[in-house]
Amino acid sequence: MTFTLHHGDCLDVLATLPDASVDFIFTDPPYGHNNNNGDLIHRIEAAMPTRLSRTQRIAGLEHGEARAIANDGAEADEVFTSALVHFPRLLREGGCCCCCGGGGGPDPMFARWSLALDEALEFKQMVVWDKGPMGMGWHYRRSYETVLVAMKPGAACRWYDETGRVENIIRPGYKGIRKIIPSAEQHPTPKPIELVKHFLGLHTKRGAVVLDPFMGGGTTGEACVEMGRDFIGIELDEQWYNYARHRIESADAQQRMDLTP
Repeated sequence: MTFTLHHGDCLDVLATLPDASVDFIFTDPPYGHNNNNGDLIHRIEAAMPTRLSRTQRIAGLEHGEARAIANDGAEADEVFTSALVHFPRLLREGGCCCCCGGGGGPDPMFARWSLALDEALEFKQMVVWDKGPMGMGWHYRRSYETVLVAMKPGAACRWYDETGRVENIIRPGYKGIRKIIPSAEQHPTPKPIELVKHFLGLHTKRGAVVLDPFMGGGTTGEACVEMGRDFIGIELDEQWYNYARHRIESADAQQRMDLTP
């Protein structure tokens, strides 16, 4: 198992990767919802000061600092669709892309991204991740997210489930998949590693090459290390690149230790 990590703009790095060099893409791009106003927990604190101590206790935050995410404003849409241009070239035959896409409104970017994925690749399915009560927000609180699945045209995407029982809804606790309330040290929008492993198991085998062009805190990379997949990760923000690198290197060292007789 190998991993290659890039600190830089994914649009620059993707252009340098060879054709047909990737088996699977799993990524969680910026949704365009946070920008410099900080993550949702911070915005709730700002709007409703009476919630401050409770939110801090749940999330492990001490000061309620805003934690902006790179390219998470209006530019997020353009960044994602520009990255998509590279996916058909990079994916091997039978390869597919699973892209986290938020859920709900008021800006339904997951709907736009479904159409964008269908234009660049071939849209296969929207998987709903039911995160269980109670979600973030004010009205119609966000208790689910989506994972948008698209495949490279020309061949059926690789599929390794043999049970015939995989639904397009991931119910609370399925395979240990549970929402994360991030601590102050974690990336503001982490995905559970069990979620990534679920899709890795469906679409890849050991030795497959997995790409995450929006690496964030490194969850996809750690999942690949633990499941024996080669990994290519790209992250623009230096803080999260370093965080992800440390996380993935630590997971790799632990795996090697476990395999030592």
